[in-house]
Amino acid sequence: MKKKIILASSSPRRKELLAMAGIPFTVDASPVPEIVPEGLAAEKQSAFLAEVKAAAVSVSHPQDVVIGADTTVICEGRVMGKPKDAEEAREMLAFLSGKIHTVYTGVSVIYSDDADAETFTSATKVEFYPLSQKVIDEYVATGEPLDKAGAYGIQGRGCRLVKRIEGDYFTVMGLPVAELLQRLEKLAKKGKFSW
Repeated sequence: MKKKIILASSSPRRKELLAMAGIPFTVDASPVPEIVPEGLAAEKQSAFLAEVKAAAVSVSHPQDVVIGADTTVICEGRVMGKPKDAEEAREMLAFLSGKIHTVYTGVSVIYSDDADAETFTSATKVEFYPLSQKVIDEYVATGEPLDKAGAYGIQGRGCRLVKRIEGDYFTVMGLPVAELLQRLEKLAKKGKFSW
């Protein structure tokens, strides 16, 4: 059965990656607040939120394929979402300076009106160079860190902070697009949908 693909996110990076991969889609951003249950393991939070976002949007699109995603940065046990302001962005970047952290991007694909979901998490390790206060201040002044988990965008000016990565670059951008395609193709082969 041919179905439309709906991205349950307003993230420009996720839209760009889906378009780059040649996946036809429309956007219906999830209105769900990003709240996780108390006690949920840090590395499971992004998958939980991805599924919640996809489920919320699938209510309005029961016949379509809905993709939800969420990204979390974890360093030394600390979960870092989007900074609330420039001051918090500076503090996050100072904390990440010279360290290795892990970026988790959870993805959930809801593909039937019975809310069948394929949910997975991709993890990538990122090492930052030691950052001077000047570099941090200059980067925060661009405004780029304010809507990004961990207060940086690897695909933008934040590229100057990154010494190396181990894993999928696109996971750090917010959508492990190759793995998502593999899963969509597998579901299509099983006859769950076509696009």
